[in-house]
Amino acid sequence: MNTSVSILFYIKRAKANNLGVCPIYTRVTVNVKRFEFSTNKYINPEKWSSEGSKVKGTTEEARTINSHLDYLKNQVLEAEKKLFKKDISVTSENLKNELFGLSETKRMLVPIFQDHNNKIKELVGKEYAPGTLERYTTSLKHTIEFMQWKYNVSDIDIKKIDHAFITDYEFWLRSVRNCANNTAVKYLKNFNKIINVSSI
Repeated sequence: MNTSVSILFYIKRAKANNLGVCPIYTRVTVNVKRFEFSTNKYINPEKWSSEGSKVKGTTEEARTINSHLDYLKNQVLEAEKKLFKKDISVTSENLKNELFGLSETKRMLVPIFQDHNNKIKELVGKEYAPGTLERYTTSLKHTIEFMQWKYNVSDIDIKKIDHAFITDYEFWLRSVRNCANNTAVKYLKNFNKIINVSSI
């Protein structure tokens, strides 16, 4: 993953209080896009080194604040490592979410598909024929088999389903499952309906 993460600490002079003390902010830039947050530390602008991105000197105040800034920097780098381990692309938004624990709950395909099928089951004889439920049940089974064949997984985050996934699924239906054209088209139609339902 070719990403560039830079961390900068700076003071916001415009937010100086009555005593002339300024808040110190963190600016994290990932491939040009950035986000900022307060360090909850304040310093007299005369004691701040813009070049060093830290408090000047070796006073107790300087050591305490600079130690806190180092801690925050390590937190950002740790969040970056976690994204790598999770195989999530390092973007400004993803890094911010990981850093502040705002990561979205993954919406997995199989539970969404199963929930859809359960609703159809409840409406069999009212809005749907038994054959419709059978087709969607088989479609889910095929989808799981395809994911195991292609990715060696039994489920996938709905966000990771793209054009390539659907193209490979169609190939699998026609080749590995040996489905006729009309059958493959029906399964793809069923699958696309699930994807459309999940995006509502």
